[in-house]
Amino acid sequence: MQLFPSPAAEHRARLARWTLSAFLLTFLLSRVLVLLIMSRRIPDFFLFVGQTHVHHLNYGIFLLVAVGGWLLFVPPSSNHLQRRAAILYGVGLGLTFDEFGMWLHLGGSYWQRTSYDAVVIVAVVLGLLAFGGSWRRLHLRGWLWLSVTILALAALGYLTFERVQKWSPQLEQLEEGFPH
Repeated sequence: MQLFPSPAAEHRARLARWTLSAFLLTFLLSRVLVLLIMSRRIPDFFLFVGQTHVHHLNYGIFLLVAVGGWLLFVPPSSNHLQRRAAILYGVGLGLTFDEFGMWLHLGGSYWQRTSYDAVVIVAVVLGLLAFGGSWRRLHLRGWLWLSVTILALAALGYLTFERVQKWSPQLEQLEEGFPH
């Protein structure tokens, strides 16, 4: 029985940790920036094409397509380039899943619960890849990291959802007063 993961498995886990970190930071930064823009605390730098607001999920989709094409057609050979791909992939996931609710409800509010649920699910999957070790034989360190990751994500999801529920009327008012 293997107590520690192979070097290849550890490398994949490291890439997953970079992806998870970039994903969570992008999601948090997106939420903060949108809130600051809508509350008019910072200038509006949303992209408009005519009267159409180009949502940041589109930037995420294009980034995911670019990273996917890069990895498929010109696979990076160095660890440094693989780490960059993992970070860009995490940023693309964060931008895209931040507005996941809008995939399902095109006219819906930015502050939909569906987006939070999707972000928590993606983060848990990335956490499993990052800290879980082998799917068949988790070693002690993997179980510990997995437990900590799931607890932290559950706490973050609960606290975020509780805050959003409490602030929901104010957030929706902000959004209604903002041009789309």
